[in-house]
Amino acid sequence: MVGANQTSVGTFYAPGTWGALVHLDEGAAHHATVKRLSVGDPVRLTNGAGLRAHARVESLGKRGFTVECIASSIELVEAPAHVELWAPVGDRDRMLLLAEKAVELGVTAWRSVIYRRSRSVNPRGEGDAFREKLSARMIAALEQSGSAWLPEILAEDTIAAVASCTHSGGTVLLDPFGQPLAELISSLHAPVVLALGPEGGLESDERATFMDAGWRAASLGGNILRFETAGIAAVTLVRALLSSA
Repeated sequence: MVGANQTSVGTFYAPGTWGALVHLDEGAAHHATVKRLSVGDPVRLTNGAGLRAHARVESLGKRGFTVECIASSIELVEAPAHVELWAPVGDRDRMLLLAEKAVELGVTAWRSVIYRRSRSVNPRGEGDAFREKLSARMIAALEQSGSAWLPEILAEDTIAAVASCTHSGGTVLLDPFGQPLAELISSLHAPVVLALGPEGGLESDERATFMDAGWRAASLGGNILRFETAGIAAVTLVRALLSSA
């Protein structure tokens, strides 16, 4: 029997709760093939909802493989402080990059927001097919990072429909005309929502929609950042604050 303290050769996403044997799907089997796993090799499981465990490969196949979960190694990881990220519907590759980094940085939930300038981007990340790509990229990042928590993907919507969704901990619009985030950040506490404007910036009425709903505008410096850069920087700062609070 492989011990729970042995180093695993990969982490695999296995949603739900686990019995003694856990069957993983065809995508995971392909991943196992790439990693050249063999029967008996130690692996790690994560269900994206706080559970992690060590396991060993029981059997391998082209359409899936089975691992034996080591019950004594199952741990429930406490959820990090709530940080929600609202990304603009924009260039789909840059949205996917941001989604990957959001998992690594411990984002709790993701929402794609449609702005007026979103419509001029092509190809852009929106709709059910893109949501599946977003989920797949997040799962891959979960496995790569070994995290226990997968962000919830909230419904894609327009700014008019969602700007009124505020949280008591702080709702912050990343905006080059706002006060420096470093000055605002000490007043934030979980749950926090960070919203990013689209490429080309918010139009005046869109910005007013956020401000009228009680959001606070914050900047990340004098340069105009791409939305994925702004998202990574802002989540890093807020996560560091909440972790030290």
